[in-house]
Amino acid sequence: MLSRIQLRQFLAVVDTGSFTRAANALNIAQPSLSGGIAELERNLGTRLFVRERRRIQLTEAGNALLPLARSIEREFHEAESRVGNLPVPARPLRLGLLESVSTRWLESTLSAYTGLAPLELVEGGERELQAALVTGSLDLALTLVGSGDPAALLHEAYCLALPADHPLAGAVTVPPRAVAGETMLARRSCEVLTETSRFFTEHGVRPRFALRSANDDRIMAAVRAGLGVTVAPESLGGPGISMVKLEGFTRNRTIGLVEGTHEHDGTAALLAALRAALS
Repeated sequence: MLSRIQLRQFLAVVDTGSFTRAANALNIAQPSLSGGIAELERNLGTRLFVRERRRIQLTEAGNALLPLARSIEREFHEAESRVGNLPVPARPLRLGLLESVSTRWLESTLSAYTGLAPLELVEGGERELQAALVTGSLDLALTLVGSGDPAALLHEAYCLALPADHPLAGAVTVPPRAVAGETMLARRSCEVLTETSRFFTEHGVRPRFALRSANDDRIMAAVRAGLGVTVAPESLGGPGISMVKLEGFTRNRTIGLVEGTHEHDGTAALLAALRAALS
C-alpha cells in the first residue's frame, strides 16, 4: 500500500536530484530514505529511478508517477489548510435545571446569554442535579441552595396563586380557612408539597383537587384560566395570576447557580445572564 511518506520521499529525490540532498531536506538518514524508495518500488512492482554514477534519472514508470504524486501532495496540503484552520468547537456548557425553576426566568436568561459555549440543558430534581454535579455529567446546576450560600441568586416566598380576577386577588395575605371552599391544583414538582398538605390539614382545610401535575407551566396556566388555585414560589406568577401570601405559611426557597467538579469558561457569561434576567 502506498503511503504519503513514500510519495514525499519520491518527490524529494526528484526535486533535489540526489538521495543525499533529499535525506537532508526531509531530515532523515539516507539509509531510511533509500529503504522507503525501495519499498515504494516493491509496492508498485517497478523501478522508479535509474542510478548512473552520480546522476539519478526517472524511469518511464517514475515519469508516470510524478504528476500523480504531485497532485496527491497538493490534495493533502489543501485538506490540511481547509480543515486544519477551522476553529475548534467550544465545549458545551451543561446546565442542570431544577424542574420548578420559572420558565420566564429561563427564557430571559437564554435571551441574555452571550457566552461562546453552546448550552445544554438538563432538567431534574434537587437530588438528581446534585448527583450529576458530583459525577461531572453537569458543569453547573440552577437549584436549591441555603439562604446564606454565596451561590444564591433568588430568594422567594411560597404564595397562594390565584386568578387575577379572583375575589381574594387584591389581599396582602389570606388565612388558610379562606381556601376551604376553593378547588386546588397540586404541583407535584413542589419542594414543599408535603409541608403544604400538612399545613392545610392542620387548619382543617381539605379542598377538592382538579389537577395534579409535575408540569408547573400547565398548573399555572390552569390557575390563570380559573380552574383552581395552588401554592407556588413567587417567580412562577405572571400576567393573569395574583400571588398572595398565605397567613401562617412561612416557607421560602433560595435558588443559586452551583458549580460542579470542573471549571468551565462559560460560567461567568451564564451567571451574568441569570442576574440580568432577574433585574
